[in-house]
Amino acid sequence: MSKFYKFAQFASFVYFRLFHRFEIKGLQNVPIKGAFILASNHLSFIDPPALGCRLPRNLHYFARSTLFSGPLGFLISNLNSIPVNRDHLDLKTLKTVLRVLGEGHPLLVFPEGTRSVNGLLSEGQRGVGLLVAKSSVPVLPARIEGAFEILGKGKLIPRIGRKLQVSYGPRLDFKDLDPGKAADNRYELISSRIMSAISEIK
Repeated sequence: MSKFYKFAQFASFVYFRLFHRFEIKGLQNVPIKGAFILASNHLSFIDPPALGCRLPRNLHYFARSTLFSGPLGFLISNLNSIPVNRDHLDLKTLKTVLRVLGEGHPLLVFPEGTRSVNGLLSEGQRGVGLLVAKSSVPVLPARIEGAFEILGKGKLIPRIGRKLQVSYGPRLDFKDLDPGKAADNRYELISSRIMSAISEIK
């Protein structure tokens, strides 16, 4: 974990704590070592720093490939971001992700694929199921609340004072998520089980 990444974690936490009464639950569920996929609902652009700022791990993220230019590109490149095409998960990205997980680092994914338009949970996409199946790593479900009210779709300025909460649920073992290679809808089932676990977090 670089000094820049640690500083970004600290600065994000201070901001959320001061302006959004930031609360974290279930931090004891976070594995202290080994790779895992952190799977969360997606409400706002502030979700990644909120989910990662108190995580005692070198968390890696996805970011749209079009963002990797100029000052913003420099910033996200130094925050463990992995460029991804939103339309499809290409082979190069998959290899990068599997290498990151193979090195024992955690990876943040949003199974829904995009930010919520109404603050509610939607169906998970098959992409996260594919990642879990290819990597065979456990999944840590998480639920973020309040981010939609703070900076959801259509909002340009964060609403100061709105409460933000992140809750980490119990770890899901790969064998409990995967129906096996013989299942026709293997990836969809894995994704559905992950979304179910996220919905049960209180």
